[in-house]
Amino acid sequence: MTVRIGNASGFYGDRFSAVREMLTGGPLDYLTGDYLAELTMLILGRDRMKDPARGYAKTFLRQMEENLGLAKEKGVKIVANAGGLNPAGLAEALRELVAKLGLDVSIAHVEGDDLIGRGEEFGKPLTANAYLGAWGIAECLNAGADVVVTGRVTDASVIVGPAAAHYGWARDDYDALAGAVVAGHVIECGAQATGGNYAFFTEHEIGVPGFPIAELEADGSSVITKHEGTGGVVNVGTVTAQLLYEITGARYAGPDVTTRFDTLTLTQDGPDRVRITGAKGEPPPPTLKVCLNRLGGFRNETTFVLTGLDIERKALLVREQLEGALKEKPPAEIRWTLARTDHPDADSEQLASALLHCAVKDADPNIAGRAFSGAAIELALASYPGFHVTAPPSAASPYGVYEAAFVDAQQVPHIAVLPDGSRVDIAQASETLELSEVDEPELPEPRFAGAMTRVPLGRVIGARSGDKGGNANLGVWVRSEDAWKWLAHRLTVAEFQLLLPETASLKVTRHLLPNLWAMNFVVEGILGEGVASQARFDPQAKALGEWLRSREIDVPESLL
Repeated sequence: MTVRIGNASGFYGDRFSAVREMLTGGPLDYLTGDYLAELTMLILGRDRMKDPARGYAKTFLRQMEENLGLAKEKGVKIVANAGGLNPAGLAEALRELVAKLGLDVSIAHVEGDDLIGRGEEFGKPLTANAYLGAWGIAECLNAGADVVVTGRVTDASVIVGPAAAHYGWARDDYDALAGAVVAGHVIECGAQATGGNYAFFTEHEIGVPGFPIAELEADGSSVITKHEGTGGVVNVGTVTAQLLYEITGARYAGPDVTTRFDTLTLTQDGPDRVRITGAKGEPPPPTLKVCLNRLGGFRNETTFVLTGLDIERKALLVREQLEGALKEKPPAEIRWTLARTDHPDADSEQLASALLHCAVKDADPNIAGRAFSGAAIELALASYPGFHVTAPPSAASPYGVYEAAFVDAQQVPHIAVLPDGSRVDIAQASETLELSEVDEPELPEPRFAGAMTRVPLGRVIGARSGDKGGNANLGVWVRSEDAWKWLAHRLTVAEFQLLLPETASLKVTRHLLPNLWAMNFVVEGILGEGVASQARFDPQAKALGEWLRSREIDVPESLL
Protein backbone atom coordinates (compact mmCIF):
# COMPACT_ATOMS: atom_id res chain seq x y z
CA MET A 1 0.00 0.00 0.00
CA THR A 2 1.32 3.45 -0.97
CA VAL A 3 2.88 5.35 1.90
CA ARG A 4 2.23 9.12 2.06
CA ILE A 5 5.05 11.13 3.61
CA GLY A 6 4.67 14.88 3.98
CA ASN A 7 7.27 17.44 4.96
CA ALA A 8 6.58 20.49 7.13
CA SER A 9 10.00 22.15 7.48
CA GLY A 10 12.86 22.92 5.12
CA PHE A 11 15.03 24.81 7.61
CA TYR A 12 15.14 26.04 11.19
CA GLY A 13 12.79 29.01 10.98
CA ASP A 14 10.43 27.74 8.27
CA ARG A 15 6.68 28.41 8.45
CA PHE A 16 5.60 27.56 11.99
CA SER A 17 2.02 26.77 10.99
CA ALA A 18 3.09 24.18 8.38
CA VAL A 19 2.83 21.29 10.85
CA ARG A 20 -0.83 21.98 11.53
CA GLU A 21 -1.51 22.72 7.85
CA MET A 22 -0.10 19.35 6.86
CA LEU A 23 -1.97 17.46 9.58
CA THR A 24 -5.33 19.05 8.75
CA GLY A 25 -4.99 19.35 4.96
CA GLY A 26 -5.45 15.69 4.04
CA PRO A 27 -4.32 12.13 4.77
CA LEU A 28 -0.72 11.35 5.71
CA ASP A 29 1.10 8.39 7.18
CA TYR A 30 4.22 10.27 8.24
CA LEU A 31 5.12 13.91 8.72
CA THR A 32 8.80 14.86 8.53
CA GLY A 33 10.84 17.96 9.14
CA ASP A 34 14.33 19.08 8.16
CA TYR A 35 15.65 21.66 10.62
CA LEU A 36 19.40 21.41 10.08
CA ALA A 37 21.87 23.09 7.75
CA GLU A 38 25.57 23.85 7.94
CA LEU A 39 24.82 27.28 9.42
CA THR A 40 22.22 25.84 11.81
CA MET A 41 24.80 23.51 13.31
CA LEU A 42 26.97 26.53 14.10
CA ILE A 43 24.02 28.36 15.71
CA LEU A 44 23.18 25.30 17.81
CA GLY A 45 26.85 24.94 18.72
CA ARG A 46 26.87 28.45 20.14
CA ASP A 47 23.65 27.65 22.01
CA ARG A 48 25.33 24.60 23.52
CA MET A 49 28.31 26.72 24.61
CA LYS A 50 25.91 28.82 26.70
CA ASP A 51 23.97 25.85 28.08
CA PRO A 52 24.90 22.16 27.57
CA ALA A 53 21.21 21.24 27.88
CA ARG A 54 20.42 23.17 24.71
CA GLY A 55 21.55 22.46 21.16
CA TYR A 56 18.24 21.35 19.63
CA ALA A 57 15.58 23.19 17.58
CA LYS A 58 13.29 24.71 20.18
CA THR A 59 10.73 25.62 17.50
CA PHE A 60 9.99 21.92 16.97
CA LEU A 61 9.12 21.49 20.64
CA ARG A 62 6.61 24.36 20.43
CA GLN A 63 5.12 22.90 17.25
CA MET A 64 4.67 19.57 19.02
CA GLU A 65 3.02 21.23 21.98
CA GLU A 66 0.35 22.57 19.60
CA ASN A 67 0.02 19.56 17.31
CA LEU A 68 1.12 16.29 18.93
CA GLY A 69 -2.39 15.40 20.07
CA LEU A 70 -3.71 16.06 16.57
CA ALA A 71 -1.02 13.86 15.03
CA LYS A 72 -1.86 11.02 17.42
CA GLU A 73 -5.56 11.38 16.70
CA LYS A 74 -4.92 11.12 12.94
CA GLY A 75 -2.41 8.28 13.26
CA VAL A 76 0.45 10.29 11.76
CA LYS A 77 3.96 9.44 12.94
CA ILE A 78 6.53 12.23 13.07
CA VAL A 79 10.22 12.09 12.13
CA ALA A 80 12.52 15.13 12.33
CA ASN A 81 16.21 15.93 12.66
CA ALA A 82 15.37 18.73 15.09
CA GLY A 83 17.54 17.08 17.76
CA GLY A 84 20.53 18.87 16.28
CA LEU A 85 23.44 18.54 18.70
CA ASN A 86 21.29 17.13 21.51
CA PRO A 87 18.70 14.59 20.27
CA ALA A 88 18.59 12.92 23.69
CA GLY A 89 17.76 16.28 25.28
CA LEU A 90 14.96 16.92 22.80
CA ALA A 91 13.58 13.40 23.32
CA GLU A 92 13.48 13.97 27.08
CA ALA A 93 11.79 17.35 26.61
CA LEU A 94 9.21 15.65 24.37
CA ARG A 95 8.52 13.01 27.02
CA GLU A 96 7.92 15.76 29.57
CA LEU A 97 5.59 17.45 27.08
CA VAL A 98 3.68 14.19 26.49
CA ALA A 99 3.19 13.76 30.24
CA LYS A 100 2.03 17.35 30.59
CA LEU A 101 -0.48 16.94 27.74
CA GLY A 102 -1.65 13.55 29.03
CA LEU A 103 -1.06 11.83 25.68
CA ASP A 104 -0.23 8.22 24.91
CA VAL A 105 2.70 8.99 22.58
CA SER A 106 5.99 7.09 22.46
CA ILE A 107 9.26 8.92 21.79
CA ALA A 108 12.51 7.56 20.36
CA HIS A 109 15.69 9.15 19.13
CA VAL A 110 18.82 8.45 17.09
CA GLU A 111 22.31 9.44 18.16
CA GLY A 112 25.95 8.73 17.36
CA ASP A 113 26.55 11.46 14.80
CA ASP A 114 28.18 13.84 17.29
CA LEU A 115 31.95 13.35 17.04
CA ILE A 116 32.98 16.30 19.18
CA GLY A 117 34.65 13.83 21.54
CA ARG A 118 37.12 13.23 18.71
CA GLY A 119 37.81 16.96 18.50
CA GLU A 120 41.59 16.60 18.48
CA GLU A 121 41.30 14.61 15.25
CA PHE A 122 39.50 17.53 13.59
CA GLY A 123 41.45 20.43 15.09
CA LYS A 124 39.15 21.15 18.05
CA PRO A 125 36.06 22.48 16.21
CA LEU A 126 32.94 23.88 17.85
CA THR A 127 30.82 21.14 16.26
CA ALA A 128 31.68 17.89 14.48
CA ASN A 129 28.77 15.82 13.19
CA ALA A 130 28.76 12.89 10.78
CA TYR A 131 25.88 12.45 8.37
CA LEU A 132 24.10 9.26 9.42
CA GLY A 133 21.55 7.37 7.32
CA ALA A 134 18.01 6.09 7.66
CA TRP A 135 18.30 2.73 9.43
CA GLY A 136 18.27 4.07 12.99
CA ILE A 137 15.01 5.88 12.19
CA ALA A 138 13.56 2.67 10.71
CA GLU A 139 14.54 0.71 13.84
CA CYS A 140 12.76 3.24 16.08
CA LEU A 141 9.61 3.15 13.96
CA ASN A 142 9.62 -0.65 13.87
CA ALA A 143 9.75 -0.57 17.67
CA GLY A 144 6.51 1.41 17.75
CA ALA A 145 7.74 5.00 18.12
CA ASP A 146 5.20 7.72 17.34
CA VAL A 147 7.88 10.42 17.21
CA VAL A 148 11.52 9.96 16.21
CA VAL A 149 14.04 12.78 16.56
CA THR A 150 17.59 12.63 15.30
CA GLY A 151 20.77 14.61 15.20
CA ARG A 152 22.68 15.07 11.95
CA VAL A 153 21.29 12.60 9.45
CA THR A 154 21.22 13.34 5.73
CA ASP A 155 18.28 15.53 4.80
CA ALA A 156 16.61 12.74 2.80
CA SER A 157 17.01 10.19 5.61
CA VAL A 158 13.98 11.49 7.50
CA ILE A 159 11.94 10.36 4.47
CA VAL A 160 13.93 7.21 3.62
CA GLY A 161 13.62 5.85 7.19
CA PRO A 162 9.80 5.79 7.23
CA ALA A 163 9.66 4.29 3.72
CA ALA A 164 12.17 1.57 4.63
CA ALA A 165 10.21 0.72 7.79
CA HIS A 166 6.89 0.69 5.95
CA TYR A 167 8.04 -1.61 3.16
CA GLY A 168 10.57 -3.69 5.07
CA TRP A 169 13.36 -2.95 2.62
CA ALA A 170 16.70 -4.72 3.02
CA ARG A 171 20.00 -2.89 3.27
CA ASP A 172 20.84 -3.87 -0.32
CA ASP A 173 17.52 -2.87 -1.92
CA TYR A 174 19.52 -0.13 -3.57
CA ASP A 175 17.08 0.85 -6.31
CA ALA A 176 14.18 1.23 -3.87
CA LEU A 177 16.38 3.14 -1.41
CA ALA A 178 17.63 5.37 -4.23
CA GLY A 179 14.05 6.15 -5.22
CA ALA A 180 13.28 7.14 -1.63
CA VAL A 181 16.39 9.33 -1.53
CA VAL A 182 15.18 11.09 -4.67
CA ALA A 183 11.70 11.65 -3.22
CA GLY A 184 13.28 12.80 0.04
CA HIS A 185 15.61 15.19 -1.76
CA VAL A 186 12.64 16.74 -3.54
CA ILE A 187 10.45 17.32 -0.46
CA GLU A 188 13.05 17.99 2.26
CA CYS A 189 13.33 21.67 1.29
CA GLY A 190 9.62 22.22 1.81
CA ALA A 191 7.95 24.72 -0.49
CA GLN A 192 10.86 24.74 -2.95
CA ALA A 193 9.12 21.70 -4.47
CA THR A 194 5.72 23.39 -4.69
CA GLY A 195 6.56 26.62 -6.49
CA GLY A 196 8.72 28.44 -3.94
CA ASN A 197 11.89 30.06 -5.33
CA TYR A 198 10.86 28.83 -8.80
CA ALA A 199 12.48 30.37 -11.88
CA PHE A 200 9.25 30.45 -13.91
CA PHE A 201 7.10 31.78 -11.07
CA THR A 202 5.38 34.32 -13.35
CA GLU A 203 3.62 31.46 -15.17
CA HIS A 204 1.67 30.37 -12.08
CA GLU A 205 -0.35 31.66 -9.15
CA ILE A 206 2.08 30.88 -6.34
CA GLY A 207 0.46 32.63 -3.38
CA VAL A 208 1.57 30.87 -0.20
CA PRO A 209 2.73 27.43 -1.41
CA GLY A 210 1.57 24.35 0.41
CA PHE A 211 4.18 21.91 1.64
CA PRO A 212 5.05 18.82 -0.43
CA ILE A 213 4.07 15.17 -0.12
CA ALA A 214 5.79 12.09 -1.54
CA GLU A 215 3.58 9.11 -2.30
CA LEU A 216 6.13 6.30 -2.27
CA GLU A 217 5.67 2.84 -3.74
CA ALA A 218 7.39 -0.41 -2.74
CA ASP A 219 9.82 -0.18 -5.68
CA GLY A 220 10.94 3.34 -4.69
CA SER A 221 9.01 5.14 -7.41
CA SER A 222 7.02 8.11 -6.19
CA VAL A 223 4.55 10.84 -6.97
CA ILE A 224 5.32 14.32 -5.66
CA THR A 225 2.18 16.28 -4.79
CA LYS A 226 0.61 18.55 -2.16
CA HIS A 227 -2.66 18.78 -0.27
CA GLU A 228 -5.62 19.76 -2.45
CA GLY A 229 -6.54 23.43 -2.24
CA THR A 230 -3.15 24.66 -1.03
CA GLY A 231 -1.15 27.34 -2.84
CA GLY A 232 1.71 26.88 -5.24
CA VAL A 233 2.19 24.36 -8.02
CA VAL A 234 3.80 20.95 -8.50
CA ASN A 235 4.95 20.31 -12.05
CA VAL A 236 7.91 18.77 -13.84
CA GLY A 237 9.71 22.11 -13.62
CA THR A 238 9.35 22.61 -9.86
CA VAL A 239 10.46 19.02 -9.23
CA THR A 240 13.38 19.28 -11.68
CA ALA A 241 14.52 22.48 -9.97
CA GLN A 242 14.61 20.79 -6.59
CA LEU A 243 16.28 17.65 -7.96
CA LEU A 244 19.16 19.84 -9.19
CA TYR A 245 19.52 21.63 -5.85
CA GLU A 246 23.04 21.15 -4.45
CA ILE A 247 23.59 17.67 -5.88
CA THR A 248 27.01 18.17 -7.59
CA GLY A 249 27.00 15.39 -10.24
CA ALA A 250 25.04 12.37 -11.44
CA ARG A 251 26.14 10.23 -8.46
CA TYR A 252 24.58 11.52 -5.24
CA ALA A 253 26.36 9.82 -2.36
CA GLY A 254 24.71 9.01 0.96
CA PRO A 255 25.40 6.75 3.92
CA ASP A 256 22.94 4.05 2.76
CA VAL A 257 23.02 4.26 -1.04
CA THR A 258 24.60 6.22 -3.86
CA THR A 259 21.77 7.45 -6.06
CA ARG A 260 22.12 7.83 -9.81
CA PHE A 261 20.35 11.04 -10.77
CA ASP A 262 21.09 10.31 -14.43
CA THR A 263 18.55 7.44 -14.41
CA LEU A 264 15.43 9.36 -13.38
CA THR A 265 12.35 9.96 -15.49
CA LEU A 266 9.78 12.64 -14.62
CA THR A 267 6.24 12.69 -15.97
CA GLN A 268 3.27 14.91 -15.21
CA ASP A 269 0.71 12.59 -13.60
CA GLY A 270 -2.19 15.04 -13.38
CA PRO A 271 -2.63 18.48 -11.77
CA ASP A 272 0.00 19.02 -9.06
CA ARG A 273 1.28 15.46 -9.44
CA VAL A 274 4.71 14.50 -10.80
CA ARG A 275 5.75 10.86 -11.05
CA ILE A 276 9.43 9.94 -10.58
CA THR A 277 10.55 6.55 -11.87
CA GLY A 278 13.72 4.74 -12.90
CA ALA A 279 15.95 5.46 -9.91
CA LYS A 280 19.01 3.25 -9.76
CA GLY A 281 21.11 2.81 -6.65
CA GLU A 282 24.64 1.63 -5.90
CA PRO A 283 26.39 0.74 -2.64
CA PRO A 284 27.36 3.81 -0.61
CA PRO A 285 30.97 4.99 -0.24
CA PRO A 286 33.00 3.63 2.70
CA THR A 287 33.28 7.05 4.34
CA LEU A 288 30.83 9.42 5.98
CA LYS A 289 30.88 13.16 5.51
CA VAL A 290 31.44 15.18 8.70
CA CYS A 291 30.21 18.75 9.12
CA LEU A 292 32.77 20.79 11.07
CA ASN A 293 32.12 24.29 12.37
CA ARG A 294 34.61 26.43 14.20
CA LEU A 295 34.64 30.04 15.36
CA GLY A 296 36.67 31.99 12.85
CA GLY A 297 36.97 35.32 14.66
CA PHE A 298 34.98 38.55 14.60
CA ARG A 299 33.50 40.66 11.82
CA ASN A 300 31.96 44.07 11.33
CA GLU A 301 30.63 46.07 8.42
CA THR A 302 29.17 49.32 7.23
CA THR A 303 27.79 50.64 3.96
CA PHE A 304 28.61 54.16 2.74
CA VAL A 305 26.04 55.88 0.52
CA LEU A 306 27.60 57.76 -2.40
CA THR A 307 25.21 60.12 -4.19
CA GLY A 308 25.32 62.00 -7.46
CA LEU A 309 28.53 62.86 -9.30
CA ASP A 310 32.06 61.46 -9.06
CA ILE A 311 31.02 58.12 -7.53
CA GLU A 312 34.34 56.39 -8.22
CA ARG A 313 36.36 59.31 -6.79
CA LYS A 314 34.16 59.41 -3.67
CA ALA A 315 34.68 55.68 -3.17
CA LEU A 316 38.44 56.03 -3.56
CA LEU A 317 38.56 58.90 -1.07
CA VAL A 318 36.68 57.15 1.74
CA ARG A 319 38.63 53.95 1.16
CA GLU A 320 41.97 55.76 1.45
CA GLN A 321 40.79 57.62 4.55
CA LEU A 322 39.45 54.59 6.39
CA GLU A 323 42.39 52.31 5.58
CA GLY A 324 44.75 55.11 6.61
CA ALA A 325 42.99 55.45 9.97
CA LEU A 326 43.36 51.69 10.54
CA LYS A 327 46.98 51.33 9.41
CA GLU A 328 48.49 51.06 12.92
CA LYS A 329 46.39 47.98 13.71
CA PRO A 330 44.80 46.92 10.43
CA PRO A 331 42.16 44.17 10.45
CA ALA A 332 43.31 40.78 9.20
CA GLU A 333 40.86 41.14 6.29
CA ILE A 334 39.18 44.18 4.83
CA ARG A 335 36.87 43.81 1.82
CA TRP A 336 35.33 46.60 -0.26
CA THR A 337 32.41 46.21 -2.68
CA LEU A 338 31.04 49.06 -4.76
CA ALA A 339 27.52 48.47 -6.08
CA ARG A 340 26.71 50.95 -8.84
CA THR A 341 23.03 51.22 -8.08
CA ASP A 342 23.06 54.90 -9.17
CA HIS A 343 21.31 56.21 -12.30
CA PRO A 344 22.26 59.40 -14.20
CA ASP A 345 19.86 62.34 -13.94
CA ALA A 346 17.80 60.39 -11.40
CA ASP A 347 14.42 61.68 -10.26
CA SER A 348 14.89 60.42 -6.70
CA GLU A 349 17.86 60.61 -4.32
CA GLN A 350 17.84 56.84 -3.84
CA LEU A 351 18.15 56.22 -7.59
CA ALA A 352 21.04 58.71 -7.67
CA SER A 353 23.00 56.75 -5.06
CA ALA A 354 25.57 53.93 -5.11
CA LEU A 355 26.49 51.71 -2.17
CA LEU A 356 30.06 51.14 -0.98
CA HIS A 357 30.18 48.23 1.42
CA CYS A 358 33.13 47.66 3.74
CA ALA A 359 33.50 44.45 5.78
CA VAL A 360 36.34 43.57 8.13
CA LYS A 361 37.41 40.44 9.99
CA ASP A 362 39.94 39.88 12.75
CA ALA A 363 40.66 37.52 15.62
CA ASP A 364 40.59 40.52 18.00
CA PRO A 365 37.03 41.76 18.69
CA ASN A 366 38.38 45.22 19.50
CA ILE A 367 40.10 45.61 16.11
CA ALA A 368 37.01 44.43 14.23
CA GLY A 369 34.75 46.28 16.66
CA ARG A 370 35.57 49.52 18.41
CA ALA A 371 38.60 50.42 16.27
CA PHE A 372 36.78 49.92 12.96
CA SER A 373 33.50 51.52 14.08
CA GLY A 374 35.25 54.54 15.51
CA ALA A 375 37.40 55.11 12.42
CA ALA A 376 34.38 54.86 10.11
CA ILE A 377 32.18 57.26 12.08
CA GLU A 378 34.99 59.80 12.59
CA LEU A 379 34.93 60.41 8.84
CA ALA A 380 31.39 61.81 8.99
CA LEU A 381 32.42 65.48 8.58
CA ALA A 382 35.76 64.92 6.87
CA SER A 383 35.14 62.86 3.77
CA TYR A 384 33.16 63.00 0.50
CA PRO A 385 30.24 65.40 0.00
CA GLY A 386 26.92 63.94 1.10
CA PHE A 387 28.56 61.47 3.50
CA HIS A 388 26.15 59.10 5.24
CA VAL A 389 25.81 55.38 5.92
CA THR A 390 22.85 52.99 5.76
CA ALA A 391 23.45 52.09 9.41
CA PRO A 392 26.39 52.81 11.68
CA PRO A 393 28.85 49.99 12.40
CA SER A 394 28.44 48.42 15.81
CA ALA A 395 30.21 45.96 18.06
CA ALA A 396 31.98 43.11 16.30
CA SER A 397 30.06 39.85 15.97
CA PRO A 398 31.57 36.36 15.90
CA TYR A 399 31.55 34.45 12.62
CA GLY A 400 31.95 30.79 11.83
CA VAL A 401 33.99 28.74 9.41
CA TYR A 402 32.65 25.57 7.83
CA GLU A 403 34.75 22.61 6.72
CA ALA A 404 33.86 19.14 5.50
CA ALA A 405 35.83 16.08 6.56
CA PHE A 406 35.43 12.40 5.75
CA VAL A 407 35.84 9.51 8.16
CA ASP A 408 35.66 5.73 7.95
CA ALA A 409 31.98 4.90 8.41
CA GLN A 410 32.85 1.87 10.55
CA GLN A 411 34.35 4.22 13.14
CA VAL A 412 31.11 6.18 13.60
CA PRO A 413 28.44 4.90 16.02
CA HIS A 414 24.80 4.85 14.94
CA ILE A 415 22.44 4.18 17.84
CA ALA A 416 18.66 3.89 17.93
CA VAL A 417 17.29 4.65 21.40
CA LEU A 418 13.88 2.97 21.42
CA PRO A 419 10.73 4.11 23.27
CA ASP A 420 11.47 1.73 26.15
CA GLY A 421 14.96 3.21 26.55
CA SER A 422 16.83 0.24 25.13
CA ARG A 423 19.73 1.04 22.84
CA VAL A 424 20.30 -0.72 19.53
CA ASP A 425 23.56 -0.40 17.62
CA ILE A 426 22.90 0.12 13.92
CA ALA A 427 25.58 -1.32 11.68
CA GLN A 428 27.07 0.91 9.04
CA ALA A 429 26.90 -0.32 5.44
CA SER A 430 28.85 -3.56 4.98
CA GLU A 431 28.91 -3.32 1.18
CA THR A 432 30.52 -0.12 -0.10
CA LEU A 433 31.80 1.31 -3.34
CA GLU A 434 34.27 4.15 -3.74
CA LEU A 435 32.62 7.17 -5.27
CA SER A 436 33.65 8.00 -8.83
CA GLU A 437 32.54 10.35 -11.56
CA VAL A 438 30.06 9.17 -14.15
CA ASP A 439 31.48 9.00 -17.67
CA GLU A 440 30.65 12.16 -19.60
CA PRO A 441 27.44 11.42 -21.50
CA GLU A 442 27.43 11.79 -25.25
CA LEU A 443 26.31 15.24 -26.32
CA PRO A 444 23.15 15.42 -28.41
CA GLU A 445 23.37 16.45 -32.05
CA PRO A 446 23.54 20.27 -32.05
CA ARG A 447 20.51 22.14 -33.34
CA PHE A 448 20.92 25.84 -34.05
CA ALA A 449 18.28 26.28 -36.76
CA GLY A 450 16.92 29.69 -37.74
CA ALA A 451 17.72 33.28 -36.90
CA MET A 452 19.31 34.27 -33.60
CA THR A 453 18.21 37.02 -31.25
CA ARG A 454 19.89 38.45 -28.13
CA VAL A 455 17.79 37.94 -25.01
CA PRO A 456 18.31 37.13 -21.32
CA LEU A 457 19.26 33.47 -20.94
CA GLY A 458 16.34 33.05 -18.54
CA ARG A 459 13.93 33.27 -21.46
CA VAL A 460 15.04 29.70 -22.19
CA ILE A 461 16.51 28.18 -19.02
CA GLY A 462 15.39 27.70 -15.45
CA ALA A 463 17.95 27.70 -12.65
CA ARG A 464 18.34 26.93 -8.98
CA SER A 465 21.50 27.52 -6.99
CA GLY A 466 22.80 27.07 -3.46
CA ASP A 467 25.79 26.36 -1.25
CA LYS A 468 27.83 23.35 -0.20
CA GLY A 469 30.42 24.71 2.19
CA GLY A 470 32.62 27.10 0.24
CA ASN A 471 31.36 25.89 -3.13
CA ALA A 472 28.31 26.99 -5.09
CA ASN A 473 26.09 24.63 -7.05
CA LEU A 474 24.12 26.07 -9.96
CA GLY A 475 21.69 23.75 -11.73
CA VAL A 476 20.03 24.77 -15.00
CA TRP A 477 17.38 23.03 -17.09
CA VAL A 478 15.30 23.58 -20.20
CA ARG A 479 11.82 22.42 -21.15
CA SER A 480 12.17 20.99 -24.64
CA GLU A 481 14.46 18.59 -26.44
CA ASP A 482 15.40 21.24 -29.01
CA ALA A 483 16.40 23.62 -26.22
CA TRP A 484 18.49 20.87 -24.65
CA LYS A 485 20.30 20.18 -27.93
CA TRP A 486 21.17 23.87 -28.09
CA LEU A 487 22.04 24.33 -24.41
CA ALA A 488 24.34 21.31 -24.12
CA HIS A 489 26.64 22.81 -26.75
CA ARG A 490 26.16 26.50 -25.96
CA LEU A 491 26.50 26.72 -22.19
CA THR A 492 30.02 25.39 -21.76
CA VAL A 493 32.22 26.08 -18.76
CA ALA A 494 34.00 28.79 -20.74
CA GLU A 495 30.69 30.47 -21.62
CA PHE A 496 29.49 30.14 -18.01
CA GLN A 497 32.62 31.91 -16.75
CA LEU A 498 32.22 34.61 -19.38
CA LEU A 499 28.64 35.24 -18.32
CA LEU A 500 29.52 35.20 -14.59
CA PRO A 501 32.88 36.98 -14.34
CA GLU A 502 33.10 36.30 -10.58
CA THR A 503 33.74 32.65 -11.48
CA ALA A 504 36.41 33.29 -14.12
CA SER A 505 39.37 32.67 -11.80
CA LEU A 506 37.79 29.69 -10.02
CA LYS A 507 37.54 26.00 -10.86
CA VAL A 508 34.16 25.29 -12.47
CA THR A 509 32.95 21.78 -13.30
CA ARG A 510 29.95 20.97 -15.49
CA HIS A 511 27.88 17.82 -14.96
CA LEU A 512 25.34 16.82 -17.63
CA LEU A 513 21.99 15.15 -16.87
CA PRO A 514 20.43 14.52 -20.30
CA ASN A 515 17.50 12.60 -18.80
CA LEU A 516 16.38 15.83 -17.11
CA TRP A 517 17.50 18.15 -19.96
CA ALA A 518 19.69 19.66 -17.29
CA MET A 519 23.23 20.39 -16.16
CA ASN A 520 24.82 21.36 -12.89
CA PHE A 521 27.81 23.66 -12.44
CA VAL A 522 29.99 23.43 -9.33
CA VAL A 523 31.95 26.60 -8.60
CA GLU A 524 34.71 25.87 -6.11
CA GLY A 525 35.69 28.42 -3.46
CA ILE A 526 33.31 31.22 -4.43
CA LEU A 527 31.80 31.21 -0.92
CA GLY A 528 35.11 31.26 0.93
CA GLU A 529 34.84 29.38 4.23
CA GLY A 530 31.08 28.84 4.01
CA VAL A 531 27.91 30.81 4.65
CA ALA A 532 28.77 31.76 8.23
CA SER A 533 31.94 33.51 7.08
CA GLN A 534 29.88 35.90 4.90
CA ALA A 535 32.47 35.84 2.10
CA ARG A 536 30.32 37.51 -0.57
CA PHE A 537 27.22 39.60 -1.19
CA ASP A 538 25.04 36.47 -1.59
CA PRO A 539 26.75 34.18 0.97
CA GLN A 540 24.70 31.07 0.14
CA ALA A 541 24.69 31.60 -3.66
CA LYS A 542 20.89 31.46 -3.60
CA ALA A 543 20.57 34.04 -6.39
CA LEU A 544 23.57 32.99 -8.47
CA GLY A 545 21.23 31.17 -10.86
CA GLU A 546 19.01 34.22 -11.27
CA TRP A 547 22.07 36.32 -12.14
CA LEU A 548 22.94 33.78 -14.83
CA ARG A 549 19.36 33.90 -16.18
CA SER A 550 19.55 37.69 -16.43
CA ARG A 551 22.65 37.63 -18.65
CA GLU A 552 22.05 38.23 -22.35
CA ILE A 553 23.09 35.73 -24.99
CA ASP A 554 22.27 34.95 -28.63
CA VAL A 555 19.43 32.39 -28.71
CA PRO A 556 17.70 30.73 -31.68
CA GLU A 557 14.39 32.50 -32.20
CA SER A 558 12.70 29.11 -32.58
CA LEU A 559 13.32 28.45 -28.86
CA LEU A 560 11.60 31.61 -27.65
